[in-house]
Amino acid sequence: MMHRREFLRTILAGGLVIGTGSLMSGCKAIARNDLQLPGGSLETIPGLDETDVTILHHASLAPSGHNSQPWFVKALEPKNWIIGIDPQRRLPAVDPKNREALLSIGAFIENLSIAAGAMGFQAHTEVIANTPVEEEIVRVSLKKGKHTKYPLKRIITRRTVRGGYLPTEIRSKEVNALSEPLKDRLFYFPRGTEHAQCIQEGAIEYFRVQSYRAEAQKELSEWMRLKTADAKKHRNGLTTESMEISSFAGWFLRTFFDKEDVMKESFIKRGIDKVAKQAAEGGGWFIITSKGEGVSDLIDTGRRFERMALKAREHKLGIHPMTQFLEEKEGREVIAKNHDESMIPQFILRVGYLSNYPDPVSLRRPVSWFIRT
Repeated sequence: MMHRREFLRTILAGGLVIGTGSLMSGCKAIARNDLQLPGGSLETIPGLDETDVTILHHASLAPSGHNSQPWFVKALEPKNWIIGIDPQRRLPAVDPKNREALLSIGAFIENLSIAAGAMGFQAHTEVIANTPVEEEIVRVSLKKGKHTKYPLKRIITRRTVRGGYLPTEIRSKEVNALSEPLKDRLFYFPRGTEHAQCIQEGAIEYFRVQSYRAEAQKELSEWMRLKTADAKKHRNGLTTESMEISSFAGWFLRTFFDKEDVMKESFIKRGIDKVAKQAAEGGGWFIITSKGEGVSDLIDTGRRFERMALKAREHKLGIHPMTQFLEEKEGREVIAKNHDESMIPQFILRVGYLSNYPDPVSLRRPVSWFIRT
């Protein structure tokens, strides 16, 4: 097989126009909508009715680290479920204490509760885990109630946006609107301020530290879905589309790269360069804190975060978690050194206005894949 660089030089020397010629036809990256059932129909799952499947589908559109989708749902009896963390979907290298997994479970619960309300049910939730390493986390029961008028399109169209941020300070009305679900737990640091500059530098530095930590980079490679066949098989993880690597660059990665390439120096350096460029874009940073670090605190913070994130599109605000600052030991030590113990950050988010808000593309597993009976 022709070496990648030799192939690249050959097609460029030949003046081939990538993106309009036959070489690219049929090579479009796979996105969420490509894997939906015909006509938007729902799965048929024993023990669940159409309402259950609809609610759980909306719940599964919650965000998660590496798009690992760490949740499972154990069906005890009709509309009585336990939500837990699938041990096969943990990220032990970057999330050894399940902090981020619990935040994701919180976002899942929030979507579930919102969707249940829209379907005429009230979701009663109870945190049943005492420690973050337990599998079973929250008990949920649905009771008949009033229909809420929440627009479920917010859940369907929510997405993480990485690029295209405008260099405009976020207006106070947007900050206030997005702060409302978090009360006094959201802090905004506008671009150009000293604190924003420190966060920007830390986001780059601890991404670099993590990228050169072999076990963390290996874990990342395991959640890369560069090949279309892998994406279809797993329906989770990071695709070129969700990483916003499009056009020729995306095609080239899907065609010639594999998991081993993610571990190479050249790949790591390109990733650091891209993050440095991203960190310099946008209107500043949101920091979201929690009251404590227990299971209930993290579930509650994940729910509040999701409530906030669901409002972002209507304000044309992109939100991009840059979590390595909190995942790396050195980053946590810097935060602890410069803040008192009451400051417990759980999210570091780059924010910015977008001229064009893209549709969601990250893959999702069908409900039947995460149901346990």
